[in-house]
Amino acid sequence: MSSYDRSTRNRLIYVLFVAQSLFAAAQIAVFTLVAIVAVRLSGTEDVAGLPSSTLTFSQAIAAVPAALLMSRFGRRLGLSLGFAVGAVGGLVGVIAIMQNIFPLLLVSAVLMGMARASSEQARFVAGEMFPEAERARMIGRMVFAGTIGAVAGPLLVAPSGRLMETLGLHPDTGPWVALFALCAIAGLITFLLLRPDPATLAFKTTDGEEKEDTSQQSVRPLSTLLMLPKVQLAMLAVIVSQTVMVVLMVMTPLYMDHNHHTRDAISMVIALHTLGMFGLSPLTGYLIDRFGRTSMLNFGALTLITAALLAPLSTNQYILAVALFLLGLGWNFGYVSGSSLLADALQGAERARVQGLNDALVFLAAGFGSLGAGPLFASGGYTRISLAGLALAVALIGLVFWYNRPQLKTQAAQNP
Repeated sequence: MSSYDRSTRNRLIYVLFVAQSLFAAAQIAVFTLVAIVAVRLSGTEDVAGLPSSTLTFSQAIAAVPAALLMSRFGRRLGLSLGFAVGAVGGLVGVIAIMQNIFPLLLVSAVLMGMARASSEQARFVAGEMFPEAERARMIGRMVFAGTIGAVAGPLLVAPSGRLMETLGLHPDTGPWVALFALCAIAGLITFLLLRPDPATLAFKTTDGEEKEDTSQQSVRPLSTLLMLPKVQLAMLAVIVSQTVMVVLMVMTPLYMDHNHHTRDAISMVIALHTLGMFGLSPLTGYLIDRFGRTSMLNFGALTLITAALLAPLSTNQYILAVALFLLGLGWNFGYVSGSSLLADALQGAERARVQGLNDALVFLAAGFGSLGAGPLFASGGYTRISLAGLALAVALIGLVFWYNRPQLKTQAAQNP
């Protein structure tokens, strides 16, 4: 495979997976309490969603700089610094809670967003170390790390709070202390064990064959890369999948609350949604490698369409649970397929720049989607939310057909 054998690449995948799992658990623990803490520190419910929005937009702004940093100084250093920033965010959050300073909580959210922008690059780091035929599976493994966070994160909240209480601190500081500790551990693991740097093991595609990357290869301008049909489809697919998922997901708890569902029922529906998003990633990665990126993009879009049609049909919690599970699964197919397609289209130093821009656009779409979901829900209810998701999912199928029409494939082959 190269001067570095398969076992080296597998070892680096395990390092990335462990670090991602630790970070995922830490951030979900914080998400569990952040809205409650925001209301307590500010004294008003009007700002309950502000820390989450701040984190999302911070993540979008930091995505390109984080990718450029990894391109310039290596994946190991870039990921390590990202986790270090997350650890600082944990400390700032603890100070905010102890001193009752709401603006500091927002600073903590900004730092978390920067850390998340860096950590999201891990899926591309994993994918670039393997040939195209295996790339989606490796990206799927990184997405699967979110399952660890989905399970472990909420479980950290109560015991960490009790521990802080025994130390004389406010129990709400527990998740932020966990953020500091787990990010610090993830950063140390990455810095010490992610050797050699994954960038030195990257593969590029040349005439259909996978070859080891070299530092001497030419780097195409960003404007040229953004004109490639495969790059455009990959970026649009991830953006659309993310937006459909966010718009429907963020309003589901409110919709269920309006229909008098218990907190347990709401938690069950969101838990199944999270399972759909992350839990089947190893399987979806295999299917994407086996049947192709565009075929699975269509399947993901059809799954999103099914979710959007099913969600408003009934207020029954089990029907909503199925709809939200399908919503998460459709997002997974779109996200992993699009990420794999983007990695396939790029080589070497090109990857970091375009992948950073891709993530910035995805997170901006998620931020504006979550902001727009409220007015859309207020004006037309859950049905209008679902119709918006349905329209975007149908548009995704149209994009796949448009970018795979024969004449465009011929043009792309003549101008690689």
